[in-house]
Order: sequence, then structure tokens, then C-alpha cells
Amino acid sequence: MSHKELKEAFVSNLNGTSLGEVSLGSVLAPLCLISRGLILVLYFLGKGVLPFTWKIHLLFDFTILILPLVLSCTILSHSLHVVILSLAAINTILLFSVYHRKKHSTGAHLKDVFQNFLQMHLETKCIPFVTLFRVLVNVKTSISILAVDFSVFPRRYAKAETYGTGVMDFGVGAYILANALVCPEARRKESSVSKISYVTKQLLSVWPLVLLGMVRLISLKLTGYHEHVTEYGVHWNFFFTLAIVRVVSSVFMALFPVNWSWVLALIISGLYQTTLEMTELKSFIIHNGDRTGGFLNANKEGVFSVIGYIAIYMAGVQVGLYVMQSRTLVKDWIKAICNLLLGSFGLFAILYVCQNFIEPVSRRMANLSFCVWTVAQSLFFLSCLGIADVVLVFSKSLVNCTLISSSWNPIQNAKPETLSAEKMKNKMEGFCLIQAVNRNQLLFFLLANILTGLTNVIVDTVSCDDLHSVCVLLCYMFMNCFILFILHLKEITAKFW
Repeated sequence: MSHKELKEAFVSNLNGTSLGEVSLGSVLAPLCLISRGLILVLYFLGKGVLPFTWKIHLLFDFTILILPLVLSCTILSHSLHVVILSLAAINTILLFSVYHRKKHSTGAHLKDVFQNFLQMHLETKCIPFVTLFRVLVNVKTSISILAVDFSVFPRRYAKAETYGTGVMDFGVGAYILANALVCPEARRKESSVSKISYVTKQLLSVWPLVLLGMVRLISLKLTGYHEHVTEYGVHWNFFFTLAIVRVVSSVFMALFPVNWSWVLALIISGLYQTTLEMTELKSFIIHNGDRTGGFLNANKEGVFSVIGYIAIYMAGVQVGLYVMQSRTLVKDWIKAICNLLLGSFGLFAILYVCQNFIEPVSRRMANLSFCVWTVAQSLFFLSCLGIADVVLVFSKSLVNCTLISSSWNPIQNAKPETLSAEKMKNKMEGFCLIQAVNRNQLLFFLLANILTGLTNVIVDTVSCDDLHSVCVLLCYMFMNCFILFILHLKEITAKFW
């Protein structure tokens, strides 16, 4: 077996992991965010000096946010529950320390503090946990696309061959939903142009994705890089899927009211599943036969899975419409987050029915179960990030600190902030790794793909031992983050279309 065939076999014929393990993994990143915020709040209380230098902020954010995510899917994957419980305990101690200092200085009771907190107004120029969702989906995807080539990465986390729920299977669907959350329709940005002009604009706007897809295709074929053909097909890749999903979804939203997005998601996924069950389409997609019978036969997984991804995108637009509603009070946001969590539980109940009476989750086909699972898991992850945001804004309100970036800021009085305070907040945002990735998300994803290819050329990933594997992954992620951080410091946004 050649080295290329060995690598292809290494990521093939896998069955995924349990729904519970994927959900458990979604709790880690929010806990890391809470740790990051509480450490900065306590430092502010003790020293009162923020921000640090940009180098310290980069190393701090990388250590608190990226390092645990890398370790959790490599050498600590078998102890994930221990890591999460430990972080939860540490965060509880840190939060108690913040509250204890508040109580010591004012003597206020917890009940009164909490009631005042619920009535507090928040700065809502943006919604932090939506930004965090999009950034962390991108970060986790970037880690996984290289980590999967190393033996230290559990095979159960990789993409399942036909049926199954691997962590990377969720990442693909979540990436689609993350884009839908902040699309113009979800943000209710009404366009003054005609519907035809709007659709034409969307068609033209996806040319970078088509170009990237073509570049990836040509480079893979020229270099003989290993490919998992049953993932998308011989010529197809995820960039093409992103482009088509965006254009087709724009057509649907031009023809129908945006508030009907959830109805369209149901209709599309339902009709697609019915077609899979009542025709030969399912056997055509999953049959690993000869792929020389034309473009459709060569790329059947990529072409037909687009239908499921369109349904996920439409569902994501509906979620975005709900999340982007105008709210200012803390209690209103807590209610919204609870509703997202309840929605997640409801969809998991529907998923149970789908898996038992229709068919299991299949990322390869992007079937109904996959669509339901993706939305359910995304809502759960979004809810966890929302809860983390509420915890952070509570700790910030206790000590009147507004210097913790990428989280809500409480408005405790009507007095406007001083110019120096505003400058300090902007500086903290400028030194924030989350904001750096958020500024250039597509570039981050593209850079991760390029460095993944280069790493596979330089390093024998399959034979690499665990320690060296983790070191390579950390260097790879640090390089990604460092480049994006420098661009953010220079206020450079790599978008020219």
C-alpha cells in the first residue's frame, strides 16, 4: 500500500462517536471563555492595570482558549469529562472570589445583587455569543482538519463513512449554520434593489468561494495529495458547497418571506428524505462503485448533500432572526438563551424518533437526521456560549469592569464613558484573539487548509508519536492565530469583493 493509500485508509470506514460525547465537547469552549474572563476580572481587581502588551494577550488567549481545545481532541480525549468538571470547579471558585470581593466592599446580599442584575441594561451593538459561535466553529474545524491525519486524534471523532455522528461531521454542518446566523436576511438588512438584482449580487459575491474551490481541486490533482473520495466526490469540495448553498438560499429568501425559513427548512429536508426512501437515490449515493460514469456519478455525495445543507442554512436563518431581535435587559437575554436550549432539547427528541424510525445520521447524504442533529447540536452549543456570556457579564457588573473583550458590557448608569475608558476598551478589543479571527474568518479557514497541506507534505502524520503530534498541532494553530492577530493589530480585513 502506497503512502497516499495509507493516509486515505486512515480516515476512511469510520463510525463516529455518541451524541453525548459530541454534546459534552461543546461545553469545554464556553468554560474556557469563562476562565479567561474571570482571570482578567480578578487581575483587574488586584492590579487595576489592563490591557497587557499585545504579545501577552496573544499568548494568554492562545493558552486559555486554543490549547485546551487541541489537548481535548488529542491526549486528553479519554479524560474529557474530568477536564470539564475540573474547569467547572475552577470557574466556580473564581466566580465566588469575585463575588466575595463585591460583598466585602458593599455588604449587598446575593438576592439583591441578582435581582439588580436581571434588570440591568446591556450594550447590544453586537451579540457576543453569536460571534463566539462562529469563531469557535472555525477554530475547531481548523484544528480537526489537520489533527485527523495524526493517530493521536481519536478515530471516533473523525467523519463517519456513511452513518454516524463524528465530531467533524457536526463541524461541517455547524459551519453552514454559522454563516446563516449573520446573513443579511437574518440581520433584517432590507435591500432597496429588486429581487432579481439582489440574487444576481449574491451570485457574483460567491466568486471567491468558487475560485478557492477550483484552486483546491487543481492543487490536489497536481500534487497527488491524499483524498477521502466518499466525503464529497472526485472533483467536489466544501468551497463549492458553501457557494451553492448561499446562492440557492438567497433565491428562496427572495421568493418567500424570510420568516418562513423554518418552513422551507422542513419542506426541503422532508422532501429530500422522502426521495431517499422512495427512490434509488440512497443506494446510488452510498454505493462505492465505479465513478467514471460522468460528473454526477463522480461527485454524487457533494452534489446531493447540498440539498441537506440548504435546509440547515434556512434553519440557521430562522435561528438568526430570533437571536437578532432587539433586547436590552439581562432577563430578556436569559429568557432567549433558555428558549434556544429548550429548542435544542426538542430537536434532540425529534432526532431520537428520526434515528429509530427513519434512518441514522448521515453526513455523507446530509439526510433528515443529519439536518436535525446539526441544528439541535448548534442550538446547544449556542446556548452554552450564551450562558458563558451571562456569567461573564454578571462578574463584570459586580466589579464595574468593562475591559473584558468579546462579552457583553453592563450599563449601570446613564453617565457616558470617559474618552480614556472608551480608548481602553477599544485597545482590549484590538488585543483580542477572538476578534482577530472574527475579522478574517474566511482567511483563517483558507490559511488552515494551506498549512494542513504543507504539514502533511513535511510530516509523516500517521507514524508521528503522540507528543510530536501535539507539538505540531500547537505550532500549526499558533501560526494561524499569530498571522490573524497581526492583521487585526494592523486593522487589515482581507475582503476585497
